[in-house]
Amino acid sequence: MQESLEDKFLSDFESNQNIVHKICRIYTTNKNDHNDLFQEITIQVWKNYSKFRGDAKFSTWMYRVALNTAISLYRKSTKAVRTQDISDVAYKIKSVEYDDTEELQLKALYKAVQRLNDIDKALVFLYLEDKSYREISDTLGISEVNARVKMNRAKDKLKKILNP
Repeated sequence: MQESLEDKFLSDFESNQNIVHKICRIYTTNKNDHNDLFQEITIQVWKNYSKFRGDAKFSTWMYRVALNTAISLYRKSTKAVRTQDISDVAYKIKSVEYDDTEELQLKALYKAVQRLNDIDKALVFLYLEDKSYREISDTLGISEVNARVKMNRAKDKLKKILNP
């Protein structure tokens, strides 16, 4: 049974790992921090994978775990991310290099998003991923109305940052 759990995890993770890369891109400013955060999120997703009940889509659950991990580490304001050994599974995960060539035009947006607070960052990220306000509210654990209001305020903040 453990083997099938690992296989399922690897399949689910590999098909959705761009979610983790995008979150890392928003919450880090250099490649080393990106890689460290990617590893920490991977560990947290694996550690909590057995608790995934399938009530929501795997990608929605993974967003929540990844965002919570990124926000927790960001709030600790520590440059060094502590990592943990996930032994049997770590060598099986194939990490695809993050290719940001297509996103060069988004550099200004990423810089602006990095200036937002943690919740606004998460809102903007999920909004850019074309998530519905229902999915955003489920992922962040807030009401749908609250998600809409916070998103409008975040948009206004971004407009001010991008067009001073």
